[in-house]
Amino acid sequence: QVQQVESGGGLVQAGGSLRLSCAASGRTFRSGFMGWFRQAPGKGREFVAAIGWSVGFRYYGDSVKGRFTISRDIGLRTVDLQMNSLKPEDTAVYYCAVCLGGSVHQSSTYDYWGQGTQVTVSS
Repeated sequence: QVQQVESGGGLVQAGGSLRLSCAASGRTFRSGFMGWFRQAPGKGREFVAAIGWSVGFRYYGDSVKGRFTISRDIGLRTVDLQMNSLKPEDTAVYYCAVCLGGSVHQSSTYDYWGQGTQVTVSS
């Protein structure tokens, strides 16, 4: 089992920035991805970003490209999501997830999920 704890959510005005962090514990893994998804009220879970754990390739959803940056620290087993130029439509619960193998963009292939952290962007 892998456990993740997210932190860093909150309320911010449009145009502002937030940094989310996800700390993983439990089972060690040397491959796969750690990623972020989000879910707004009444909507499905949307892929935000992911990073390859061993090689470090980065993947982004179209709606956040150029504004969000994902990074990882293998030693600390953390993944951060720097969110800049936030928009009201970025408002959602953000989830950290671990994928041990599968499609990086598909939530169904992720094996472990955090509890989520709320991000609210006011206009």
